[in-house]
Amino acid sequence: MLCYSDPMYIDVIPNRNSPPAVLLREARREGDKIRKLTLANLSHWPAPKVEALRRVLRGETLVAPAEAFTIERSLPHGHVAATLGTLRSLGLEQLIATKPSRQRDLVVAMIVVRLLEPRSKLATARGLLEPTSSLSDLLGIEGADEEELYAAMDWLLERQVAIEAKLAKRHLAEASLVLCDVTSTYFEGHSCPLARFGHSRDGRRDRLQIVFGLLTDGEGRPVAVEVFAGNTADPMTLAAQLGKLRQRFGLEQVVLVGDRGLLTAARIREDLAPLGLEWITALRAPAIRQLVEQGTLQLSLFDQQDLAEIRSLDYPEERLIVCRNPLLAAERARKREALLAATERELDKIVAATQRARQPLRGKDRIGLRVGRVIERFKMRKHFCLQIEDGSFRYERHAAAIAEESALDGLYAIRTNVSAEQLPAEQAVGTYKSLSRVERAFRSFKSVDLKVRPIYHHLEGRVRAHVLLCLLAYYVEWHMRQRLAPLLYDDEDPAAAQAQRRSVVAPAQRSAKALHKAATGRTEQGLVVHSFQGLLDQLATLCQNQVRPNLPEALTFHQYTEPTPLQQKAFELLGVKSRL
Repeated sequence: MLCYSDPMYIDVIPNRNSPPAVLLREARREGDKIRKLTLANLSHWPAPKVEALRRVLRGETLVAPAEAFTIERSLPHGHVAATLGTLRSLGLEQLIATKPSRQRDLVVAMIVVRLLEPRSKLATARGLLEPTSSLSDLLGIEGADEEELYAAMDWLLERQVAIEAKLAKRHLAEASLVLCDVTSTYFEGHSCPLARFGHSRDGRRDRLQIVFGLLTDGEGRPVAVEVFAGNTADPMTLAAQLGKLRQRFGLEQVVLVGDRGLLTAARIREDLAPLGLEWITALRAPAIRQLVEQGTLQLSLFDQQDLAEIRSLDYPEERLIVCRNPLLAAERARKREALLAATERELDKIVAATQRARQPLRGKDRIGLRVGRVIERFKMRKHFCLQIEDGSFRYERHAAAIAEESALDGLYAIRTNVSAEQLPAEQAVGTYKSLSRVERAFRSFKSVDLKVRPIYHHLEGRVRAHVLLCLLAYYVEWHMRQRLAPLLYDDEDPAAAQAQRRSVVAPAQRSAKALHKAATGRTEQGLVVHSFQGLLDQLATLCQNQVRPNLPEALTFHQYTEPTPLQQKAFELLGVKSRL
């Protein structure tokens, strides 16, 4: 007997007291009879799925997947998820305010934007109104404008005291190290009360500026920031920082570490001594020269060693730890010679001007003004003997002054009142050198990542809030850098690097892992190594896609691109998810 099979089909069998049975069947013809063979029970399938299969079995052409959905928009997402996820893992939202609010969400958005794409608050608001990333969607702040951002900054400033107190409670304790330093940054406009002309570290003497001081823990985590008028001298900022430590943070005994421009002899005597605080700083070059002239400091001490602890009657109850770094000495000699040569080239032009045949330069005043501009530019006055006449000008190097300064090349002296039992000499030098962590923070603030400058705000409170936002952004960045170190050019094994250093005075070394990354541009696992901003750019290629099915009244949904191995490793190191 011959059997013939018909195509498969969907058969729906009614049930009296239950839903109908949906069966996938195949019909077989055996002679004059038709037999039905059940291949599968599809009763548990949803109706749309059953209908789709029915259409396939009928031979209909279905819509291709690419035509079934429309991607309405793709927004960079991975860098937002990494930064916002880290911020939340640090508990920074609760630190800003314990209760959720739109103001808190706006502040969080400004912190994230400061890390990802530093720009003005007006540009930030536009990026939230017409999103350039998934940030506004994740925080639910669509439609925020610049006025709301300004109001959120005012709201944040009211909480600065509480925020800094919480940070101090996390990272500072009695007897802990506190790193303190001051910098300045220039200002756009002229109407802010804080904006003043002062000593510009940015080389912008033509711009008004502000001064701000930073307090960090011994590892460089930012704890507090204070903004001062732009003409405030560094030592005059110390009292405000001490007030924070004592009154606001309730710390009676800490070891304050500051550079020689901040912890001056006057500030030690008038501010620190009455409080009984311990401190570490350094001597200025004239003070070191005086120790040499008095015979207290013998340069022969450094014939066989690079560190020596001495005592001086000028510094009772204090320790002086003098170091000599040959590489630093060579660099200072090179720089001095370059400045001397540059000064001579400019002075030679003045000599030539006094000797030219047509309209020679004449008059002591005129010649003196030109010479003064050159000397002021290169700061080499003490190294030249100048002879100015009405019709001539001559100069020569002051050999004795140059030799006197050269003898001190590479020398620096740490000054502290911390006992040797509590802090041995090498540790004292290393602790003072840890101020480089604050300097690293300033580089991030001003140029590398956060770009605190230029400042466009004109209200004093807004300027203070802007700097506070930068502090909170750097707090997130500091922790992100620590966690992402295996993927960055940063040294992920500082203990191994320190072990390779023959002396605390010698230049810092890099660990074998860091050298491998620098030489190959790859991690040990073969992943490409990046700078911090470069890695954020790579994470930004992970996108949030807004997808709409091509069906009547269909709702849109989000679909995320799959992370690359590099992106997946970054999220693992951060301990956050790519989909918040």
